[in-house]
Amino acid sequence: MNSDVCDGTSFADVAVRLQDLMLGNQPVPHMLDNLAGYAAQRLGGPGRDIACNITLARPKKPVARAASSSVARLMNQLEGAYADSPGATAARLSQTVVVPDLRREVRWPEYVLAGRRQGVLSVVSLPMLLDADDHGLFSLYSSQPEEPGSGSTASAEAFVAQASKGLRLALRMAKLHDTKDGLSAAMKTRTVIDLATGAIMAQSRCGQAAAFKVLRDASNTRNIKLREIASGVISSVAGGAETFTYFDE
Repeated sequence: MNSDVCDGTSFADVAVRLQDLMLGNQPVPHMLDNLAGYAAQRLGGPGRDIACNITLARPKKPVARAASSSVARLMNQLEGAYADSPGATAARLSQTVVVPDLRREVRWPEYVLAGRRQGVLSVVSLPMLLDADDHGLFSLYSSQPEEPGSGSTASAEAFVAQASKGLRLALRMAKLHDTKDGLSAAMKTRTVIDLATGAIMAQSRCGQAAAFKVLRDASNTRNIKLREIASGVISSVAGGAETFTYFDE
């Protein structure tokens, strides 16, 4: 791995790169793909090939995976195939796990054997420092063993520290967008239901609770979402005109 710099300001461009992707409205999976490829490029060097995969777990979201190459993708699959591995250990202990030479490694025997079959001889797995509910794992693989004193692990940690900063901000922004979209959808649904309730109250000369019960009973009986029932009521009252809601955001 390229280990020219590994102080506190190393790889500051990584966080900026992620912020630029975020400002370009790139989805999180695309950002991870970009980051994995950039990590392989920056941390590799002459005579030192690097493959990278990133795994991101978020609440109520499918697990996102990114890989810089087919080798990284296969190694990620191995992480999931075996109960114990460098990545699982790094995630469990919340610390960097280094495997300098798989030919001499006695931990995780099944994983090690499978990794060597893929031509991998060294592994570094690093947990990403994200917000409490988000969990990220950053893994690097090489077909060469890790040379003692090379400084490559320190470089990897510096890279991941900056990547974590950028990704943490991007994920916070993604959560805000999801919250806004969810609130907007809820307000639109609520408005349609309220309009339909009002229409039933006017037609049937009943109270709000009774009118809403009519909608709810129709929804349950016909196994149709309440909003769709409400839209049908409004359309019938409006002579078939399309129902729409508008909010100034």
